[in-house]
Amino acid sequence: MNNPSNDAGLIQVLAERLETQRLPRALAIKASVDRGETLGDLDIKFLQEVLRDAGQIAPLLHAHPEWQDLAGRMMQLYKEITEKALANEKRA
Repeated sequence: MNNPSNDAGLIQVLAERLETQRLPRALAIKASVDRGETLGDLDIKFLQEVLRDAGQIAPLLHAHPEWQDLAGRMMQLYKEITEKALANEKRA
């Protein structure tokens, strides 16, 4: 991930995936847990995939600090989802 032209292409793909897939899905899950619902198996798999991917793109974020704020905000969203989901599970 050290080649700037490769990085640019990868960043574009990741940004598009965030906009079209990850963010809408995360917001839908957040709305669900905010209503008191628990996570389903597909929701859990989605969050596991997101966390795995976050670890894999860490070197890219290190090389491109201009994207760190966005990545941090997404991680905060996932944290809020998991905390609320855990609270919902405990109440169920």
